[in-house]
Amino acid sequence: MNNDYYEKLGVDKNASEDDIKRAYRKLAHKYHPDKKEGDEKKFKEINEAYQVLSDKNKRAQYDQFGRADFGGGFSSQGGGPFAGFDFSGFNQGGGGFNFEGNLGDIFEGIFGGGGMNMGGRRTTMRGGSDIKTGLEITLEEVLSGAEKELNYKTLISCEDCQGRGYEKDSEFESCDKCQGKGEVKEMRRSFFGSFVQIRQCPDCFGQGKKAKNSCKKCRGAGRIMGNKSVKIKIRPGVESGQLIRVANAGEDGEKGTKSGDLFVQIIVLTHKVFERQGPNLIIKKEISVVSAILGDEIKISSLDGKELSLKIPAGTKHGDILKLRGKGLPRFGWSVSGDLLVEISIRIPKKVSSSTEKTLRDLKNDL
Repeated sequence: MNNDYYEKLGVDKNASEDDIKRAYRKLAHKYHPDKKEGDEKKFKEINEAYQVLSDKNKRAQYDQFGRADFGGGFSSQGGGPFAGFDFSGFNQGGGGFNFEGNLGDIFEGIFGGGGMNMGGRRTTMRGGSDIKTGLEITLEEVLSGAEKELNYKTLISCEDCQGRGYEKDSEFESCDKCQGKGEVKEMRRSFFGSFVQIRQCPDCFGQGKKAKNSCKKCRGAGRIMGNKSVKIKIRPGVESGQLIRVANAGEDGEKGTKSGDLFVQIIVLTHKVFERQGPNLIIKKEISVVSAILGDEIKISSLDGKELSLKIPAGTKHGDILKLRGKGLPRFGWSVSGDLLVEISIRIPKKVSSSTEKTLRDLKNDL
């Protein structure tokens, strides 16, 4: 199945928000199931694509990872597979789509979320979300590798209650808001008619009961905004834009559930002297006319500060590229390195002495 959302909407990856909206409206009108030549499958596909590309955060995640959410599946928080769909013309038992059974039951299944149902009580706890951040490194650190300490803010388990959300010896009572079920029902209206959406109770966080003595620091949530610190190992030869995944270093989960992951995108800073070309390094070197004509041997400073000898062949031209093999950057994951490419420019003096001028005129006649 083609999962290229840009292709589904027929827009370029650099398309603006207005371009995406116009493309969506055109295709939605064309494939709407109530139309004579409508196509239910295509209509759902373009809606799915639009929900991702019209949201800045989801679009950024999709562009980077090829998907709009790391956790996969449907989310009952702020969206899901039908979020934002145009259901005009859909109805139960009339024109458009016909469904057998109770639409309330169908949507309860879709929006109710997962988790174990114990005696009618949902005990679903959300794992922590993934986090993406950037890390700037120098070209020298690409050459040798590095270890960086990264500090960032995210949701962490409350230290005062160890993530429980209540004091250690607290007694419990049934939650008034959900009557002990751990979930609440909300009536929603759409072109289908009215249906029930089930979500986790916000008061007891899906537990069905509340501690009489909630944690004062996290107010019963079990998590607070805090600082995390992690050491990132940068392997030699890493490319700019490359992602490093640190498992369980993302947002802490609710009430002891699994933490999310941390994704660190590498940003290699521009160097003042060297230019990177994959595993190769490019440096510009100026030589005299005499060295270009007669040949010479000059000194070049490498990225790590070592002095290298470079032979200039006689007859070297302006713009020629000379190569020092294996003196570039390591190839990521390999034991070999790229090359140091020296781009030659020839220095032309503005003024010369009379004797030099005579010599050059004699040389001109010889040439």
